[in-house]
This record gives sequence, structure tokens and C-alpha cells, in this order.
Amino acid sequence: MSAETPAAPGHDEHYLRVFRRNFRAWRGTRPFWAGLFVMLGGLPIAYFPYANLRLGHLTLAMATTAGAGSLIIGVLLVVLGISLWFQKHVRFFAGVAAILLALVSIPVSNLGGFLIGFLFALIGGAMAVSWAEDAPPAQEPADAGGAAVAPMGTATQAPVADPGAGPGTVGATDDLSGTSPGNEANGRHSAG
Repeated sequence: MSAETPAAPGHDEHYLRVFRRNFRAWRGTRPFWAGLFVMLGGLPIAYFPYANLRLGHLTLAMATTAGAGSLIIGVLLVVLGISLWFQKHVRFFAGVAAILLALVSIPVSNLGGFLIGFLFALIGGAMAVSWAEDAPPAQEPADAGGAAVAPMGTATQAPVADPGAGPGTVGATDDLSGTSPGNEANGRHSAG
């Protein structure tokens, strides 16, 4: 192999580089950071009510009577974060549920895991609700004649009626309703 031989992507690269590129592609198609923040929010909410902090011989227990509620909220937040990664179509539901669980965690579990878990879950839920998948680049559709058809709402030149069609024939220019199949409206009206 010489210096002029091009490297085949995926074959001549180091496996970590290939993994990193594949992970980036996977991560870009879903609300990855929202899921990570929601999961990170669930961990302190579930952990702190069961933790014992030791300062020398002094044991500080942060357990509350709602420890089971804290555990349930934390586990649900972790599950919602995982579902954001692997089921991206439930992003709106998971985001709203994460926000509501974060708000419920304030009175239930030590101020939402000492505000750490609350803030992570709240930010992750907001990121999940606001995430939108990239739309593929739109291509101009072609009509039967092969000419490009402009999308609806754009200014186009009106088609000329066929002069040999006769006096009683309704031409394409006579339809003022905007619902003819020629302008791809299919009977539905749009406001704008």
C-alpha cells in the first residue's frame, strides 16, 4: 500500500474511530442529551433518601417517610431517559412526564434530590419536548410531463386553458376554490 492509495472508510480505520462515527450518527437521530439529563436527574432523587452520610462517628441519615415515592420517581425518570434514547417517537410524552415528575420530587424527596435531580430532570424534560428531528432536504416533485411543480403557497404561473376544449368545458383557471387535485389540496382548505 502506497501513500497515494485512498483509505476505504470503515475498513482501514481504527475500530474506535468507526465506533465514534457510528455513535455520533446514532446520537444525532434522537434526543440523546435530553435522555441523559433526565436519567441524571433520576439518580440523585432516588439515591439521597436512602443515603447515610458519615462525618467521623456521626451518621447523618437523610431518609424521609416518602422514601418509596422517591425511589419510584427516580426509577421512572431513568426509564423515561432510556425511552428517549431508544423510542424517539415518545419524546413529547416522556418530556412532559419528566417535567411533572421533577416538580413532584420537590416535596416528596428532599427538595428533588437537593435541587440537583430536580434541575437535571426539568432541563432534560424541556429539551425532550423541544427536540425536533431533522427533516430530509425537500425535493421538488415533478408532474407527469417532467416539469418541476412548485410547492403549495408559492407563486406560479396559472395554466392556460385549452382553447380547443369547447365552450362548456371547465378549465384549470376557472377553479377558484383552491381545492382541485391539480394544486394538490385534495379538498382541504388551508388558512395561509
